[in-house]
Amino acid sequence: MTATFIDPPVSEIVSIDVLADGPAVRVTAAGEIDSSSAPLLRGQLDAVLEGGVEELVVDLSRVTFLDSAGLCVLAAAHRRAAGQDVRMRVLASSRAVIRPLQITGLWALLGASEVSSDAGAA
Repeated sequence: MTATFIDPPVSEIVSIDVLADGPAVRVTAAGEIDSSSAPLLRGQLDAVLEGGVEELVVDLSRVTFLDSAGLCVLAAAHRRAAGQDVRMRVLASSRAVIRPLQITGLWALLGASEVSSDAGAA
């Protein structure tokens, strides 16, 4: 008997776009951030923080699910950004993202802001 995978590939779970505008970089995620897709987000944030960025905006306004793996990625990115004097902001619009951030205390730590799902894409 051959085992079949029922989980979709990570590329179908989340998409991550990076837009640099001078010393500011916006990382926009769409979809689900869980244990299988969080490493992709971590990799993108690490790559951004490798450069000479002064401001990092993590736009989660199109994220539909955020679990503890995603929360850990955000906390680690914040810690690294703070150590490099990089201003980091997190944008969120859905309860699926806002609530876990609030419950864990990351909402205040990250200086997160609630935006409309349309405003995050602007």
